[in-house]
Amino acid sequence: MLINIITLFPAMFPAVFGESIIKRAQAQRAVVINIVDLRAYGIGRHKVADDTPYGGGGGMVMKPEPIAAALDSLEDRGHVILTTPRGALFRQATALRLSALPAITLICGHYEGIDERVSELFVDEEISVGDYVLTGGEIPAMAIVDAVVRLIPSVLGMDTRLTGDSHYEGLLEHPQYTRPPKFSGLAVPEVLLSGDHDRIKRWRRKMALLKTRSARPDLFAKFDLSAEDLRILEEED
Repeated sequence: MLINIITLFPAMFPAVFGESIIKRAQAQRAVVINIVDLRAYGIGRHKVADDTPYGGGGGMVMKPEPIAAALDSLEDRGHVILTTPRGALFRQATALRLSALPAITLICGHYEGIDERVSELFVDEEISVGDYVLTGGEIPAMAIVDAVVRLIPSVLGMDTRLTGDSHYEGLLEHPQYTRPPKFSGLAVPEVLLSGDHDRIKRWRRKMALLKTRSARPDLFAKFDLSAEDLRILEEED
C-alpha cells in the first residue's frame, strides 16, 4: 500500500512512523509512506502557502496552488482525503475500507482551513477524527495511518477481526489479563484460568456487552442484540 501525506510540517512524522508496528510495516514493504513537504511547492521566493481569507476574518487560509502542485508531483495519488473537523467521523469501518485500497493521499489541513476549491477539484473524501478542533491535520493523519496500516495483511501477522478488538462489530473490547494471576490484591477472573474455552468466550462476550453499555451507551443503543446476547446479559456471574 502507498500512503502519501501532504503537510506543511513534515518533521512531525518521522518519530511516529519510525517506531513500532509502522516502522516494521515499512521495513517489510507492506506499506510505503511518502511524506510530501508542501512548503516546497509554495509560491515565490518565500514559498508562500497561505493567504488572508476573502471576506475578512481572522487567521490564514491555505492556498490552492501549492496543494495542486504537490498532488501533481505524485506518481499515484489514489484516493485523496482531506483531514478536517467538518469531515465524516473516522471509524473502524473507515479504516477497513481504506486499508483495502492500493494508494491513498492525506492532505493535512492547517490554519483556518484550506481554500474550498481544493475540496471541489481534488478531494474524494473529508475525514474528521473527532468533534474537536486541533491546530492542524497532522495528528489526525497519523491516527488514520496507524489505524489503516495495522489492518494491512501481514503487518500484525493475524486477522485483527478475530481478536475482539473494539469497534469491529459495534462493541468495545472485553477486559484483558496476563501474568501474574494476582496483583495488588486483585485476581484474574477464575473463568480465564479454567481452560474452558466455551465459558471464556461467553464471559468475554458478556464483558464486552457490559463495558459498552456502561462506557458508550450511544454505541450500545445502536447495537443489534441477538437473543443469545440477551441471555448472556441475564446470566448471573
